[in-house]
Amino acid sequence: MILLIEDEPGIVDFVKRGLEAEGFAVEAVLDGAEGERRALQESFDLIVLDLMLPGRDGLEILGSLRQAEVTVPVIVLTARGEIEDRVAGLDAGAVDYLVKPFSLAELAARVRAQLRLAAQAPTTSLRVGDIEVSLLTREVHRAGEPVRLSSTELDLLVHLMRHRGQVLSREEILSTVWGYRHDPQTNVVDVYIGYLRRKLGTPENPAPILTVRSVGYRLDDAS
Repeated sequence: MILLIEDEPGIVDFVKRGLEAEGFAVEAVLDGAEGERRALQESFDLIVLDLMLPGRDGLEILGSLRQAEVTVPVIVLTARGEIEDRVAGLDAGAVDYLVKPFSLAELAARVRAQLRLAAQAPTTSLRVGDIEVSLLTREVHRAGEPVRLSSTELDLLVHLMRHRGQVLSREEILSTVWGYRHDPQTNVVDVYIGYLRRKLGTPENPAPILTVRSVGYRLDDAS
């Protein structure tokens, strides 16, 4: 999923239609403050970011992402073609930039290149919404607060996070996390989903693990 943060409706329509025609899923935000909120709280594969935005400019958003240690690649769109403006964007944490007006084919090619690089990089942490897992230390946090999980609970959570937004059947979860073949007599998946919900959730902020009736479970990005 790509997050497009751009305040010009014409460019939003142009980029969204073009990238979707290339097979990418795109969500667009027209305001810098809302774009920053979503970039920090939700999980995206890549961000396309305009520098001149209402509410919060692009350099401020890049600074917030770096401070929060969000590692999603960011491609900057800018009307500022001066070298110092490009350098400022790259120094602030962008991985690439395009100067307006730009070719959609070039943007799509740069998006593909950055997604390939991200896929090749070793993953040491996972983040979905406000849930974070360090794969090195096996520590879990939600909204910055530590969450104690058993080894099996953590393996289940990691599996859900790696497939965020996808509906996973009980049989698939049972096979991957526990190594069992189909066993209609066991309810171990449902039991452990219950454990995760209790440990990750609060009355004000329930765990975003949804039951899909007669199928299985889905972990949502929403925090």
